[in-house]
Amino acid sequence: MDKLQQNFIRIRKLLDFTFFRILFFIVLGIVLVGALYNHVKPEKLELSLFSVAENTIRSPATVEDKESTETKRKEAINQVQPVYALKNEYTQNRVDLITSIFQAANEVNNEIKEAMKKQEEAGSDESTTNEEPSDSDKESQLKAKLTSSVSKELSNQVFAALIHANNDELAIAKDLTVTAINNVMTKRISADEVENAKKRVEEELKYTTLNDELKLAAIELGRYAVIQNEFYDSNATEELRQQAAENVEPVKILQGQIIAEEGELINQDIYRRLKLVGLINNDRSYKPLIGLVLLISITLSAIYYYFHQMKSLPEKRQTYLLLYGIIFIFSIFIMKIISMLQVFNFDGIGYIFPAAMSGMLIKILIDEKLAIFMSVLMAVCGSILFNEGITGTLNFSVGIYFLFSSIAAILFLNSQNRRSRIFQAGIIASLINILTIAALMLLPNGQYSGIEYGYYLITALVSGVISAVLTVGVLPFFEASFGILSTIRLIELSNPNHPLLRKILMEAPGTYHHSVMVANLAESACEAIGANGLLARVGSYYHDIGKTKRPNFFIENQINHENPHDKLPPEKSATIIIAHVLDGAEILRKYHMPKEIIDIAEQHHGTTLLKFFYHKALQGQSTMKEEEFRYPGPKAQTKESAIVGIADSLEAAVRSLSQPTPELIDTFVKKIVTERLEDGQLNECDITMKEIETVSHTLCETLKGIFHSRIEYPELTNTKQVKQA
Repeated sequence: MDKLQQNFIRIRKLLDFTFFRILFFIVLGIVLVGALYNHVKPEKLELSLFSVAENTIRSPATVEDKESTETKRKEAINQVQPVYALKNEYTQNRVDLITSIFQAANEVNNEIKEAMKKQEEAGSDESTTNEEPSDSDKESQLKAKLTSSVSKELSNQVFAALIHANNDELAIAKDLTVTAINNVMTKRISADEVENAKKRVEEELKYTTLNDELKLAAIELGRYAVIQNEFYDSNATEELRQQAAENVEPVKILQGQIIAEEGELINQDIYRRLKLVGLINNDRSYKPLIGLVLLISITLSAIYYYFHQMKSLPEKRQTYLLLYGIIFIFSIFIMKIISMLQVFNFDGIGYIFPAAMSGMLIKILIDEKLAIFMSVLMAVCGSILFNEGITGTLNFSVGIYFLFSSIAAILFLNSQNRRSRIFQAGIIASLINILTIAALMLLPNGQYSGIEYGYYLITALVSGVISAVLTVGVLPFFEASFGILSTIRLIELSNPNHPLLRKILMEAPGTYHHSVMVANLAESACEAIGANGLLARVGSYYHDIGKTKRPNFFIENQINHENPHDKLPPEKSATIIIAHVLDGAEILRKYHMPKEIIDIAEQHHGTTLLKFFYHKALQGQSTMKEEEFRYPGPKAQTKESAIVGIADSLEAAVRSLSQPTPELIDTFVKKIVTERLEDGQLNECDITMKEIETVSHTLCETLKGIFHSRIEYPELTNTKQVKQA
């Protein structure tokens, strides 16, 4: 394991360079392309015209069949009937024409009467006779009032009948003729139906009460008036044809649509559609590859940006990046293996994939935001890998399933992620899987048998359980290989049954109690400023492990024992006291404890001065060097180390008080924090003055709560004395 860890450390160091980070993402991209390309690459069939399909062939994509669309449009255009427009104004025009003819005959009669009347009034002489104009003159007079075309098209019998009729007869004839014309011409009359329309007018006028001569004239006028009033409208017809063509929906070969059944003859139409969807002569298959590369590039760019702007130490950031890449490749590998089982026609095999595993690992080892992003990425990859044998398609059902499963497990995990919590998250993921599959099966109103329902629900249950099992199984590997101190690892280290904690308890019980008190102080102070309280607590448990080597030389373990330092020179005592830091780090390394715990043990005293032994040495020798009585350091590098150091000094100081009043506690806290600041012990960690103030206040409150039973308030003391008296 140590060799593997060293290899990971070497790779992590390479990631400090931009070139190797980019190369790392290129490798991830190549892995993704290799895993996904076969599922987007167009399938090429070795089929010829009039051969027989060995398997059922489905369309890999939705494609418009332009030839079939054009055929349907032509059929729609041919079905459009020609549009004929009814000219209603023609009826009125012909009625007005016939009316004018009758009016002209009326006018001729009136003019003749007027002329005869004038002659009578003039009293013409006896030799002159008052004679009416002849019929030919009347006809000429009538024709003069009409156009030449009308005069030519009507026979002389019509004019003769009109001039022989009086005004009353003309009025009746006109009304009958106009009514007959209106009755016929209000209906459509095409070119082929003109003669039939004329006959209908003739039929209407044949049985009127007019005299024979006037009846024949009315019939001829009616036939003359009836003309074609329905004409072909080319514009309207073309508009309808255009509309019919536009209403034709494009004929599409849908994705997944069966083009040829197994054993079906590949005729010309089927062969044409196979070529259309790219299953024949599809050597130019670069488009799916470009699309896949673009999708992967977008994804990896987002990951790169996330790690680039991550606010953490470069060493930690590169460790997280390498860890993320390995978990990602591991998940894709499992997904690819399961996707290969699709060749056995296992429906819904993708639902058994442990979708929640990668999300839970990232949540525990790195952070929640990156875990959710991993969930989305796994959903996208799963929708491509589990496309049920239809290349280039996306299985959105599997994608939704993966996303819901992973996010449910991520949200269920919290800061206290014990092993049991991971298994509980797996059960929650299983329940969400079952509900998601049920929803996906019911949404399309699918018809499934009881066996199918049972199969899908079992795969959903297994997916969540496997996710939890794999997470618990591989978590120690990642923690050990990358030296990552996860919450679960911290909780395990805080177990009182841990060998080192039992060692402290058995060999240095006073130190054990002191460490527990420091842990309570440090945890509350860290949580007050947003630092890792659990790390501070566990680090406090182990920060004085070195005292187990010589427990009797430390005052908390000297119950009913002489103080050995009374018989030693101060230089020797200082060396023994200082050695507990080095001894503690050595013991922790021997037990392969996490680096963060070792750092707290090494840094909690920083380079502070052992004032008691230094001043004692000065009393005997004035040339003592201060450096010989200082701890070797290093100074606190993190907030947690700094706070554990303050809590360590503070707990020992307050414990030495016989009556720790609130005022004394406040005084000691301010004094110890001020001394640390003035000695420069907090200069190398990123704690701010505002945070130091918060830490001081929190330590005061916690100490007052711990020692409240030992604090004697004057009012309470007086009361007791009164009661005792």
